[in-house]
Formats: sequence, structure tokens, C-alpha cells
Amino acid sequence: MTDRRRTAPAHRHGRTRQTTPRTHWLLLSVLAVTLSTALLLQGYTHHMFGITSDDVTGARGHSEAVPGQVVRGGPVIANAAGAVHTARPRDRTIALTFDDGPDPVWTPRILDVLRRNHVRATFFVVGTQVVAHPELVRRIVADGHQIGIHTFTHPDLSRLAPWQRSLELHETQLAVAGAAGVTTALLRPPYSSQNDALSDADWSVLKQADTAGYVTVLSTQDAEDWQRPGVDRILANATPHGHAGQILLMHDAGGDRSQTVTALNTLIPRLKAQGFQFATVGAAVGMAGPVQPAGLGEHLQGMALVNALQAGDWIVRLLGVLMYAAGVISVLRAAVVVITARRHRRLRRAGRRSASWGPPVTEPVSVIVPAYNESAGIEAAVRSLLASDHPVEIIVVDDGSTDGTGHLVESLHLPGVRVIRQENAGKPAALNTGLAAATCDLVVMVDGDTVFEPGTVRTLVQPFADPRVGAVSGNAKVVNRGGLLGRWQHIEYVVGFNLDRRLFDLAECMPTVPGAVGAFRRRALLALGGVSDVTLAEDTDLTMALCRAGWRVVYEEGAVAWTEAPASLNALWRQRYRWCYGTLQAMWKHRGALVQRGAAGKLGRRGLVYLLLFQVLLPLLAPVVDIFAVYGLVFLDPVRITALWLGFLLLQLGMGLYAFRLDGERPGPLWSLPLQQFVYRQLMYLVVIQSVFTAVSGSRLRWQRMERYGSLQAPTGAEPSRDDDTTGAVQPEPHEAARKPQPYEAVTNAGPYTAAPGPEAYEAHPQSWSYAAPPQPTPHDTTHWY
Repeated sequence: MTDRRRTAPAHRHGRTRQTTPRTHWLLLSVLAVTLSTALLLQGYTHHMFGITSDDVTGARGHSEAVPGQVVRGGPVIANAAGAVHTARPRDRTIALTFDDGPDPVWTPRILDVLRRNHVRATFFVVGTQVVAHPELVRRIVADGHQIGIHTFTHPDLSRLAPWQRSLELHETQLAVAGAAGVTTALLRPPYSSQNDALSDADWSVLKQADTAGYVTVLSTQDAEDWQRPGVDRILANATPHGHAGQILLMHDAGGDRSQTVTALNTLIPRLKAQGFQFATVGAAVGMAGPVQPAGLGEHLQGMALVNALQAGDWIVRLLGVLMYAAGVISVLRAAVVVITARRHRRLRRAGRRSASWGPPVTEPVSVIVPAYNESAGIEAAVRSLLASDHPVEIIVVDDGSTDGTGHLVESLHLPGVRVIRQENAGKPAALNTGLAAATCDLVVMVDGDTVFEPGTVRTLVQPFADPRVGAVSGNAKVVNRGGLLGRWQHIEYVVGFNLDRRLFDLAECMPTVPGAVGAFRRRALLALGGVSDVTLAEDTDLTMALCRAGWRVVYEEGAVAWTEAPASLNALWRQRYRWCYGTLQAMWKHRGALVQRGAAGKLGRRGLVYLLLFQVLLPLLAPVVDIFAVYGLVFLDPVRITALWLGFLLLQLGMGLYAFRLDGERPGPLWSLPLQQFVYRQLMYLVVIQSVFTAVSGSRLRWQRMERYGSLQAPTGAEPSRDDDTTGAVQPEPHEAARKPQPYEAVTNAGPYTAAPGPEAYEAHPQSWSYAAPPQPTPHDTTHWY
């Protein structure tokens, strides 16, 4: 397919709702930023740090800055940034404290033990656990226990920047407010223990926490249950020596806490029997109301944080599933495409495919060239058609060009070429004009920016020996392969388009005969009413209509045509945007094929489903998968993510090598395949996204003409260049009749005539003469012959 600018009649489109592309991009940007922010927050909160053993930080630092009264004081430290004071629990009072929760398994069991023994405790909760299990925080509060914060991600606060410390404390406070509707002034820093273990870095944390309104709660006795030393050892560690009050450190999360639960069932009755009583930290030291109801603003912010992080968790799980699903689908697609391509090649090599068509097709062919402002390449296109080794009549339909395209073709005085002019009405109208003027039953349609090889027409029409064949797709190749953009499009044409066409061919569900090189039965097109203009992908729409009408559409890889590809990202965007949008239109128009039988059913249940999966849904998901891959590199296992990416790249490289081999191409351009993943692939995904937005919004696109670069040239007798770095002309080998003067026909205002030029004329202009079967134009009421 090739871009054209077309002005369609107003009555055909009617009133349509216009949506500016900027609105689409704004929405897409908002979605991308929202997703990225959610993943960034989720990655930070779940993977930057984590609950680990209390001894992981190793030796502490110097402690010169820690006040002596703190080192020798009580475990509850207040006003650390000012006139510091500390507090101890009352004698024979035990403040049970549990760190690292809540945990869905062990916290409820510990709460059950406490309820049976009528004991209140203090739970220092981790923000990520609060978000994951807010119902447990509500139960802790409802059972009369106190809540303290233990940071959001359980990092060593002394090793963080001040802004990270503030974030850790603030987010945990919001999570508690959102989950249980309360706020707390109690803080226990992770990896803290007793007063005499404080370092200067730890003291800076306590001072910053005091400024934020927190009272730090350390411990006086550690049950060391985090080591899982056995129930007896936990009991020994947790039993006080003497009658002094204690703040006992235990854990309700962070691993298997079955030993903690068992030890508590024995510890609490034993200490009660020894005369100890149990209290919360606030009650044990006489602190008034460390836990208060949260304000409405804090509660709403907290709920938003909890919901956002929970949504982030679901998103990550979903993205993980989608990434693996996309990988499985990609591998499956690669396997199916390669297997079908091998079968397609074997059938061709065995000759069974060509033999099944029937006797050789030798009847003349009408070639229709719709042209709008094609002066840069129309001469090369027409001359290449004249060099065909099959009898052709050539009809150039100048669709209101403003660059003199029609005049240029006329001035060439080429034999067998007719020029029809019409007001600008669109490519479908131009094709229909050519179709009405054609005198042959077989019609080849070719874009004005495409050149054929001498055998292309002959090869393209051979499948018509089978009366079931209604259309044939040729093999379009990129001529301007210079630079990365040219190489990437060359790879896409060979690997993507042509491998898919082999699959569609064998599955008998070909959805598109490209506008650059395709052949049709004229009577089949006329039965459909000609080329429809209701979609922007007239070639796809026409092909699907033929399939639904019961005609078979096949792929002939030997019918090679060379076409100009966009040489800038902007031009490429415009072209692919129209292609994709038009394909979506055609798919929607022919959705009824999904429930039909016969050839139509094959198109619907094979072709349309394939297009939906691999050309719509997968590209829509691909940017999200790419974002998740970046997420995995930063927060998950970069080695595993890199290995997956390299595996996907090797899969594509293998497909590329095989496809290039099938098409007889040198594999040199495949070195740029890794770079293609970072630029070209993303552009194609954005094209699909924008097309879907446009289709859903109800907007319509206008025909857009692609910029021409004049890189095509007429045949000169050289073999077509297939150099990987070709940026100039492709010059097909002309057939024998083009090497010597032949009778020719020129079409002028006076009508056709025949003459025999002398040798001097041939020597002066060797490319101007070639043999073509004399056309027999029929009168046409609405066009003029030139």
C-alpha cells in the first residue's frame, strides 16, 4: 500500500466527529505516566528493600554523638532533637512488641493467643504489609492493641538520605490511617535493638523522627525468635531476670513464626504466674494517647495510597502474565510462520504448486497505474512495465495531479500506454476508472512509485490458470534501503509481510493484496462493484471482499516489484497510520466473515483472528510489556529479564535469517535488528495505538500522499541491485524485445497509430522502445483519452 492524498466527496462522509490527535496523545501520555508511576512506586515499596534478619547490617558505627543519658536511659526516647528524656516500663510490667507484620498467617494466630490470655500488645507494622493486609491492621486496633510504625519498606534508616527517611515514615503513617483510621506516634526503626547499640547515624535518625513528631521505642529484651532457635530457647530469651519492667521484642512476620506462636502460649501464663502483668508500650511507660483517630484528610489520603498500591500489585501480576503470554504467543507465531513457510517453499520447489494452476497463462494483461503527483517516479514505473516479457496494456489514471504527472507520461510517447485524466476523486475512483477502461480480463494494479522486473507480470498472472483464483499478491521489496530506517523497512517487508503472506496463502485466508503489486480477475472485481472507497485500505478491503465472495487469493513470491519506502520518520508515520487505520476499518467491515462458511469463514476465523491477535492486540500490549521489562531490569532480576530479551531477539534473528534466505536476500541488514527494537518497533506500536484511538473516537482520516524521492529508475539492462546498502535505482533486466526496435503504439489526442522507428531513434533513446500488445480502447463517457 502507498500513501495518496485524496479529496473525497463530502456527501460520502457526512458529518463525523473530529478528535484531535493531540487529545489521543494526551490520554496516552497520562496512561503511560500513571502506569510508570504505579510501577515505580510498586517497585520501590516491594523490591528496593525488604524484611530481612535483624543482624544483616553488621557492626554499628561510632557513638560519640549519642547522649549519655540515652545510652544509660530507658528504651522509650522522646524529644531527641531537644531536651531528650527517656522512659522505662514499670516494674513487673512486660510490654510485648511484635515487628515486621502484619502477616496473613502468623499475625492472626498471635492475636488469637493474646485474646485467649487477655493480653494487650504493641505491633510495629511495615507499610507494605499494611497495604497488603489492611484488614489485619483493623483487627489489631479493634482488639485493643497499639500500633506503631516500622517504616514502609523495612530499610536501615541510618543508611538513607533524609528525604527517604521522611518518605518512609510518612507513607507508613498514611497506610495505617487508610487501613485502620488511626495515626500513631510510636516508631521502632528496623534493625534497632537496645540503647547502648545506638550509633551516631542511628541518633541522627532519632532526631529527625522526633522533629516529625515520633517517639522512638527500642527494646530491653530480645526473644531472638527471628533466628528460629527453638521454642525452649525463645522462652529462655524472653524470660526477665529480676523484677524490672521489660519491652520484649518478638516478630509476627518475616518468615515462619510457628515457634513464636508456640512459645507465647507458654510464656504468657508462666510470666503471669510469676507476678508479671502485660501492657502496651504506652500504658507501660505512662504515655498518654500515642494512638489517635486520623483526620478525614489523612484517612482519605491513606485509603488512596492503599488502593493505589494494591492496584499496582494487581498490575504487576497482570503484566507478568501478559509478558509471558506475549512470549508464548510470539514463539507460537514464529513456529507456525516458519513451518508454513517451509511447506510453502517445498511445494514451490517440487513444482506441485505451479503445476496445480494449470496450463501457462499467455493472454494479455491490463496494467492500471493510479497516479496522483507521481512525477518523481512515474516514468521509471511505466518503463519497467513496458519492459515486461508478457503482453500488457498500460493505463495511467491521472487523478487530478498538480505536478504534471499526466503531461510527463504523455511527453514520453511510450507504446501501449494510455493516459486517462480525471478530477481528483481518490485512489479507489482512479482504480475504478482504469478498471472500466481495461480491455483484458486479467488486471494488474501497481502504484506509481513501483517498478516491475521483466518477468513480474508473467509470473504474477500464472495462478489465474486455476479458475478458482480471483486475485494474486506479488512480492513487494524496498528499493531505498540506505540508512537505518531503510534497512528496518526492508527487514519488515521480508520478515513480516512476506512470511505472513506465505502463511495466509496456505491457510487460504489472504487478507491483503498490496497496492504495489497485485493482479485480479476483472469480472470478479466488477461483480463486487469495483474498488470500494469506504476504507483507507482499499487493497485490504477489496481482498477481503473477494475472499467473502468465494474467490481464492494466493501469494506468488516470484512476482517481484520494487517500491519506494518512506525515508523519514514523519513520512513513515503517515503511511503506516493510514495502513493500520484502513486495516481496522476493513476488519470491522468484514467482521461477518467470522460466522460464515467456506472461503469467507476461512478469512474470518483464520485471517481476521490472526490480524486481531498479532496486528492489533499484541501491539497494543507491547508498550506495556516494554515498560514492565524496564521495571524488571530496575527492580527484579536484570539477568533474567536480559536473558528473556536476548532470547526474543535471537528468535527474531532466526526468523529473519530464514526469511532472507527464502527471498534470496543478503542477511547483512539484520545487524540492525537489535536497534529496531528500541525505535522502529515502538513507532509501529504507537501507530496501532493511535489508529485504535482514532477508530474508537469516530474520527476519519484523509488520504495522505507520501513524499517521493526519485530513487526509482527505468530499466537499463542491469540486473536489479539487491545490495544491502542500495540507495539508488533498481534496474530490472529488460526482455529481448526491448533491445531492438519494434512496432509500437503511441496514444495521442488523435488516437492510436503504429509506426516503425529507425535505428537512429533506437540508438538515441534505447529505453523508449519496447513491445506491447496494441490496446483496443473502448469509449468512455466520463473520461478523456490522451
